[in-house]
Amino acid sequence: MMAMTARRLASSCLSLFILVTLVFFMAHLTPGGPAYSILGQKATPASVAALNQRLGLDESLPRQFGLWLWHLLHGRLGYSYLLNRPVGQLLWVYERNTLVFYALSIFIGTGLSLLLGLAQGVWSGRWPARLIGAFQLGFYAMPSFFVAAMLILWFAVDLGWLPASGITDLRDPHPGLASFAAHLALPVATVALFTAASLSRYFGEAVHEELGKDYVRTARAMGAGPAAILLRHVLRNALRPLVTLLGLSFPYIFTGGVIVESVFNYPGLGWLMWRSALSQDYPILTAIVLVIGILTVLGNLLADLANGLLDPRESYE
Repeated sequence: MMAMTARRLASSCLSLFILVTLVFFMAHLTPGGPAYSILGQKATPASVAALNQRLGLDESLPRQFGLWLWHLLHGRLGYSYLLNRPVGQLLWVYERNTLVFYALSIFIGTGLSLLLGLAQGVWSGRWPARLIGAFQLGFYAMPSFFVAAMLILWFAVDLGWLPASGITDLRDPHPGLASFAAHLALPVATVALFTAASLSRYFGEAVHEELGKDYVRTARAMGAGPAAILLRHVLRNALRPLVTLLGLSFPYIFTGGVIVESVFNYPGLGWLMWRSALSQDYPILTAIVLVIGILTVLGNLLADLANGLLDPRESYE
């Protein structure tokens, strides 16, 4: 286990270094260089020269790369001249909203996928499994903005039960937990449904495959009940593809979904990324791309380590 962990850590560190290097050079490949990207329409030769000197962009490229790494290690992600705030502060302000929204969505969606996957695997070939398969195919095929728009139309416009956008009611000077939960309901439902539809499909196939293996027949022959076999043996072995997919979705817990947050006008990191793209705020875009890449590498590492714990054979591969 220790050897496998060391290999995965070394591979992740190498991936992170390649990622940081690519982001650095992509910023320097923009027309006019990073200074023009940062200043945008306000760029003049004098302001570009002043910003280059202030940010150390008039130094040699290796020295700039060293400064870039030094700033990253100290959590300095740049400065947004359009919003007139450090990028790190902006990311944290919007990240708190995304963390609550997406962590709750993934938690609910994963719980649903476990229930649906177990039912689909146990009832494979019967009508409940076909009904679950229709749900999976339907939500997997529909674009997220369409589902979000339909939920807004039904529950916000037609029924008037829930707010259509935002994070709190602007007319309420002291919004409480109930207001916050009401604004979260529709975006959380959108992401949770897509999460359940995508994860339960793979989990159901894994459960069905595990139920047909020799160790299950042996456990039945030894008198083990269906619930004991399913929960003690099948569930653990079938969790591996689910854990891998959760590792890949790990970045979205911290960065959010651009489309979903934009449709619901939810002030999270995905919404900030969309607004920054429209206003060409390159420091924020560069920082968010870097965060997404780092979290993707971290999510893969955590998934590999979790799979190693679920199946010790992984430690020797």
